[in-house]
Amino acid sequence: MTTTRVALVQVDSGRDREANLVELERWVLAAANDGAKLIITPEYSDVRGDKEWVSAQATPIPGMVTERFAALARQTGAWIQLGSMHEKGADGQRLGNTSVVFSPDGSIAATYRKMHLYDAVVNGVTYRESDEFCHGEHLQNVQIGDLNLGLSICYDMRFAELFRTLRARGANVLVVPAAFNVHTGRDHWEVLLRARAIENQCYVLAAAQIGGPGPAMPCLGRSMIIDPWGTVLACMPDQSGYICADIDPARVARLRESLPAWDHRRGDLYPIQQ
Repeated sequence: MTTTRVALVQVDSGRDREANLVELERWVLAAANDGAKLIITPEYSDVRGDKEWVSAQATPIPGMVTERFAALARQTGAWIQLGSMHEKGADGQRLGNTSVVFSPDGSIAATYRKMHLYDAVVNGVTYRESDEFCHGEHLQNVQIGDLNLGLSICYDMRFAELFRTLRARGANVLVVPAAFNVHTGRDHWEVLLRARAIENQCYVLAAAQIGGPGPAMPCLGRSMIIDPWGTVLACMPDQSGYICADIDPARVARLRESLPAWDHRRGDLYPIQQ
């Protein structure tokens, strides 16, 4: 097994989709020049704004947005995960909040639609993602060399059962692109990410939006790369840019061997459904 340099891009996507894509391209290219072979962008990478605006800006998959990222993958020779975009016509009415993974040849290796939609009252403000998006219906793992990525998006991180199942399906890396709001994020973001890493003995890669506009804003940022012991290897400051770290699947294997908690589960009492 060999190490892989990964990068998380952090941006403040706004209403101007073209400007957002140019900014993302800038940081993806910079991360690739820094040696990153797997590059991940945040949730809502394409555009942010009110419901009517983002609905009008939504594009199909494949389509204009995915073509731009496919070209980036071919240019850099890296695996690129578009953390999420607004997918047009997921059920004919509502959108898909959809993550897309591109292989180095520009082909789409996987897509994942957010399963758990953020319907909540936060600091007196009501948010209802389910009014805008349809629920995803399928789990998704992606094999990239020695890395098995278990995909999720933002609010999914609160549902430990999902990540246990991704681990059961072979994940040694958990990916959490997000637009996590400041009000809950300042207390829950790092705690939940580190918990998902520790309990599953997986790396966690969490690329985040910062600032606003759009629903549940402002966003916290604080993109993080966390190792399977729960140690934060890199954390993005409060600005746009990227962070890198080298991740080692052999470290996951060693930790799982020395602390085989997975083998101590009582599957006879609480089975995991794959």
